[in-house]
Amino acid sequence: MNTPQQITIGANELQQVLEPLIRRIIREELFKVIQQTSNIFFLSPDTPLYKDMEEIAQRKASHDIELLPHDEVWNE
Repeated sequence: MNTPQQITIGANELQQVLEPLIRRIIREELFKVIQQTSNIFFLSPDTPLYKDMEEIAQRKASHDIELLPHDEVWNE
């Protein structure tokens, strides 16, 4: 008879395990969307994401933000 095995994991350890997995899934899903969409990606100026991206661009222009390199963001 097989009994289920219970494993205890801390929050930090769980984050270390899940973060690369979540990043990979998001990257793969974004890639699928880009492949399926031949149109140019457009954000409406009245959306929260547009406003966030605009703020990031302004902060980058004023050197008030540090953007991480691709390999560090995606753990490659």
